[in-house]
Amino acid sequence: MSATTPRRVGIYPGTFDPITRGHLDIIARATRVVDRLIIAIAVNAGKEPLFTLPERVEMARHEAAQIGNGDGSRIRVVPFKSLLMNFVDEVGASVIVRGLRAVSDFEYEFQMAGMNARLNPRVETIFLMAADRYQFISSRFVKEIGRLGGDVGHFVSPYVQGRLERRFRELGVSEGAARVRRKSRKKTGRRATRG
Repeated sequence: MSATTPRRVGIYPGTFDPITRGHLDIIARATRVVDRLIIAIAVNAGKEPLFTLPERVEMARHEAAQIGNGDGSRIRVVPFKSLLMNFVDEVGASVIVRGLRAVSDFEYEFQMAGMNARLNPRVETIFLMAADRYQFISSRFVKEIGRLGGDVGHFVSPYVQGRLERRFRELGVSEGAARVRRKSRKKTGRRATRG
């Protein structure tokens, strides 16, 4: 890219409570579309997040640094508390990246894109379809499964899984999680002895 070509800055906004493998897939793919990607972590107190805003920012920074295609340096993670379109102006972005998992996401996202275009017509919204293996993942389901002691390792990284387990222990919902870990260790031990 020449020095005179403007850099295309994209924003991937969300609550990321917690950041999932589905989010990471969209982030990695978005870096192929924009020159710089800002993961914008919303306060969104209405969703009653499990993790605080600083915790969600820290987890997203950790995960973004792990992106395997070498694009981690082009990704910035920042919190925001304002109207998204005001934040887009503040950071000089021209693209909003949104992930779609299913047709049910489309109606909401379509309405949101229309409202955003009305507020700022120079900003485009692009939709990236979630990869097949991530289409069913949502942060809400990950939290529910984890809270009930299920294994969330298929849906989040080991780092985020550890943070979830720690948070559930702090909240006193650890017995289910401990039970699942014990079962998992027993299965692993049986496999090792058969091997």
